[in-house]
Amino acid sequence: MRIQTYDQYQAAYQKSVEDPEAFWAEIAQEFQWRKPWTKTLQWNFEEPSIKWFVGGKLNITENCLDRHLATRGDQPALIWEPNDPAETGVTLTYRMLHEQVCRMANVLKRNGVVKGDRVCIYMPMVPELAIAVLACARIGAIHSVVFGGFSAQSIADRINDAQCKLIITADGSYRGNKEISLKGTVDDALIGCPTVERVIVMTRTRTPVAMLKGRDVWMEQELKHVTSDCPAVEMDAEDMLFILYTSGSTGKPKGVVHTCGGYMVYTAYTFQNVFQYEAPVGERAPVHFCTADIGWITGHSYIVYGPLACGATTLLFEGVPTWPDAGRMWDVVDKHQVNVLYTAPTAIRSLMGFGLDPVKDKDLSSLKVLGSVGEPINEEAWHWYDDNIGKNRCPIVDTWWQTETGGILISPLAGITHTKPSYATLPLPGVQPILVDENGKEIEGNGVSGNLCIKFPWPGIIRTTYGDHERCRQTYFATYPGLYFTGDGCLRDEDGYYRITGRVDDVLNVSGHRIGTAEVENAINMHTGVVESAVVGYPHDIKGQGIYAYVIADQFPDDHDADLTKRDILATVSRVIGPIAKPDKIQFVSGLPKTRSGKIMRRILRKIAEGDTGNLGDTSTLLDPAVVDEIKAGAL
Repeated sequence: MRIQTYDQYQAAYQKSVEDPEAFWAEIAQEFQWRKPWTKTLQWNFEEPSIKWFVGGKLNITENCLDRHLATRGDQPALIWEPNDPAETGVTLTYRMLHEQVCRMANVLKRNGVVKGDRVCIYMPMVPELAIAVLACARIGAIHSVVFGGFSAQSIADRINDAQCKLIITADGSYRGNKEISLKGTVDDALIGCPTVERVIVMTRTRTPVAMLKGRDVWMEQELKHVTSDCPAVEMDAEDMLFILYTSGSTGKPKGVVHTCGGYMVYTAYTFQNVFQYEAPVGERAPVHFCTADIGWITGHSYIVYGPLACGATTLLFEGVPTWPDAGRMWDVVDKHQVNVLYTAPTAIRSLMGFGLDPVKDKDLSSLKVLGSVGEPINEEAWHWYDDNIGKNRCPIVDTWWQTETGGILISPLAGITHTKPSYATLPLPGVQPILVDENGKEIEGNGVSGNLCIKFPWPGIIRTTYGDHERCRQTYFATYPGLYFTGDGCLRDEDGYYRITGRVDDVLNVSGHRIGTAEVENAINMHTGVVESAVVGYPHDIKGQGIYAYVIADQFPDDHDADLTKRDILATVSRVIGPIAKPDKIQFVSGLPKTRSGKIMRRILRKIAEGDTGNLGDTSTLLDPAVVDEIKAGAL
């Protein structure tokens, strides 16, 4: 399964394009199937309908846990590094993790969960989060993990969309020097969630919580009533594994659906090849440290499923890279002798700001591979990472992919692909990218740019958006018929290397998190004094993209009132979506640049936010061109 030379990459890529079914069938056979598939692939991009390994039966947890017990039972599967360096961490071997997953699965069954039920998970980055995810998969329940920074309203929206039966949470969580209430937020969310019958609460912070009789139970108490004997439920390859919500260009988040067979095969294959991960039986397994939260797809694919399917040792970190000081991430690498570090450009840029003092006394010699994820990494950050963390001896894999793709699509293979700063380089085997113009016409050759599409399915591709298949079709498959549209612009250079140039729709990429402009506008507009708002992205030194909000208030505020109103708006956005969606800049305006048909000209607002006011293009079609001069004059 592991490609080891560039020639092997080219041969694998060629085979994957000429005979995709034979290519993926061979890879899939390396896993444990209860019943073989009858057809490798059935697909069309019109409906869309995509099915991989049709008729095959399996359970993903048997592949992530059970099949390793005979050979890797005593190997560390999961290392947990807590938020506070003074607290003792946890190391779970494959045998221990298997036992805890089975016990948690029995707790779910004891609380009424059956195959096909949806379970919402809103937890801190603790081992129990990974265990809860795997416990759902063990019994065929569909997990929907919600990032621990989301508000009660955001949780309620997701629970109601998926019609979750049960929620797993904790009393609270630690993040740096902050203690965050989780159960209290869940209680607020559940006021409007009629489908939830049970809440399982883990103890983490000992924050006082309200426990409702008949609905709320303590995880620790429940675990006392169950054994570790829990046979895995047989699943079809196309049965739903999880729903993960992602922001779209309209206000309502989309529940991206991934299924058992294809997702398993794709995450394992990409994990092993991109990071060149190899764990010989009987030797110390390399430690893979992905800094993402499991609430995002990166955590699903490259903390939990991909590494465990490959028998890896995966590290889970509860804290933040800058607490208690800016050397914390390097302390973790040093302490656990981390071999693969997979993090986000935002984290790298943030740590760059502290200079080299936090790095200089840390032993980073164990590092073999560095990875970047969430957004394109800028050249300055790439070189800093290469020089100061990798010491110019660790290949950097700048990975491009999405929640909807399940796993990495375009990336160097560590130590095999020649890298180029800020380029995701080449597609992985099985991935067939294509650049098109606005009309969907293919742009051929090199040294060109266009909209990035994929013309053939790969096993990890999105199957649907939960409960709304038409939305899936419209969002990803209707823009350019016969193609999966990524929503990203892309450049292909003279060497055929791909460089992602950013979103071409109304979705922002803030610190690697996708946030829809409509979602933020809806939240701002909920504030009592706001008439209308428009949100755009602008270049941000740390986050990559910042959020710039233009706001029309019912009364134009003076300086003092403007500060108060801005704080109130930020509090409103935090409450409705969560702190990650708070605007970085808020400019009060008397009007917005609109066409005569009422459409906001975001192009103009984007240029003003970026400080590029010299060339705003034609404004003659605007209802009130004078409003542009006023906005320009007040730009922040």
